[in-house]
Amino acid sequence: MNKRSTEQFSGIPYVMTLLNCLLAAWYGLHFISKDNYLVSVINGTGAVIESVYFLPSMASPKKQLLCGFAATIFSIIMYASPLSVMRMVIKTKSVEYMPFLLSLFVFLCGTSWFTYGLIGKDKFLYIPNGFGSLLGAMQLILYAIYRNNKGDDTKKPTTDGTLEMGLPKAHQQKQPNYFHNGQS
Repeated sequence: MNKRSTEQFSGIPYVMTLLNCLLAAWYGLHFISKDNYLVSVINGTGAVIESVYFLPSMASPKKQLLCGFAATIFSIIMYASPLSVMRMVIKTKSVEYMPFLLSLFVFLCGTSWFTYGLIGKDKFLYIPNGFGSLLGAMQLILYAIYRNNKGDDTKKPTTDGTLEMGLPKAHQQKQPNYFHNGQS
């Protein structure tokens, strides 16, 4: 801290340990897994301790670059996560699985942080949030196009996210039952 430099020491182990502690502390919370308070307390304490090592090094231009790139990547991943739902909306022609308020707030959040990043000339803010603003706008456009559609009744999403063609039960092929009466 006195030299205001991390010299040759890499901050990556501290960042990874901090992320590990934060995720483990989250995992230990009661609404995620019951009776794991000790996991939350220990890893919450670890997150505080790692922050003591990590946060002072943030003043370093190298750490700012590392942290900025990491934040940009994770922000883009976060904003890109609804792409599969957008694909489903286009295929089914229905917004049944894309909540309007979520799409609206993705757009508003991305746009506000994009604007803030532009004002401050911070590429680590305006690049990922510009991407988020664009994806939020695309979601709202899809919502506007398909909001009144009930969708194609013959296409239903399966649990793996793919679409299957629905056929009347009389036309579906019956699968053989290999385990009938306990025989294989």
